[in-house]
Amino acid sequence: MVMKEVGLAEAKATLSALLDRVERGETIVITRHHEPVAEIRPLKTQARGLRPWGLAKGEFVVPDDFNDPLPDDLLDLFEGKGDKDLLS
Repeated sequence: MVMKEVGLAEAKATLSALLDRVERGETIVITRHHEPVAEIRPLKTQARGLRPWGLAKGEFVVPDDFNDPLPDDLLDLFEGKGDKDLLS
């Protein structure tokens, strides 16, 4: 992998262009007084897209009471009212 070395003054003046190069896969080494001090490189990220349906199929079961209203004592806790000892 060929890395481009760039002096600090040039890096400050051309940061946007350097980031464009990094996005294309290049690694940039920033130097101060001809000594390397930092490296800007592309992040390894996964391609983003829609997740396929059914990834967790069979991993869990949604309980029948999932959409039932919460008990009043639990709702009170969400509103800052009620007995906080119920949480322990």
